[in-house]
Amino acid sequence: MRNKFGPLARRNVRLAKVKWFNELGTHQLQALRSLTNDYGFAISLGDLLLLENNWYVTHAGLLRLAARSRCHGIHVQQVRGFCDPLAGRWIFKASVYKSRSSKGFVGYGDADPSNVSSLVHGAEMRVAETRAVNRALRKAYGIGLCSVEELGAFSSASRSSATTSSKNTSPSSSGSSNGQPRLRDQLCLLIRQYNLDANLVKLYAADFCGTQSLSGATRELVESFISHLSSAAKQNRDALVCKLNSYTQPTVEAKS
Repeated sequence: MRNKFGPLARRNVRLAKVKWFNELGTHQLQALRSLTNDYGFAISLGDLLLLENNWYVTHAGLLRLAARSRCHGIHVQQVRGFCDPLAGRWIFKASVYKSRSSKGFVGYGDADPSNVSSLVHGAEMRVAETRAVNRALRKAYGIGLCSVEELGAFSSASRSSATTSSKNTSPSSSGSSNGQPRLRDQLCLLIRQYNLDANLVKLYAADFCGTQSLSGATRELVESFISHLSSAAKQNRDALVCKLNSYTQPTVEAKS
């Protein structure tokens, strides 16, 4: 029987080759076709992202899958005994009910300042809730793929704020209005993955883009810098760290 997602799989492959032409290999394309045929994920809607040669599903993609599958309901609650609001530490339990008679698929999500992006500090509660829902949905529908929000560099809160602010920003902004992650989030992921100094990366980025600060660079320049930083980190992290250290501001000792 012909797969109903066949046309979508072909569109996904075409779009992926445009977006990630220098990262796609045979393995990634085969995985993309399988994910599309099995779950109906659409790259154009931001359901999937390719990061460091691996596919990740997004919160939006999981919710759309649940809607297509006529999910009966999702119940989320705090695990109060393990939450510490003062420390910004939250744990949620999510239960997904695929049908009225379902006993539920359970997933837990945790978040605190140490495992979320600095861009969403203060929103750890929402990040934890999103992660719990994502894990429960992945269990319910048999998705072995990790979700982007579970990585710690993305969150529904940061994307929703980007969507809101993008209406009033110019095309040179590092935000995105097409459901894709913001450039700042991509940069934060690289910093976290390779354990780089965020302040030095910002100084390097401004120098690379030829601007006083990273915020003054165009989107195209920021995209180029992120691609450059990713390649440099993969090829020789030690050399990259030495380059970043060259931007360290010298300390001036006070005279007694």
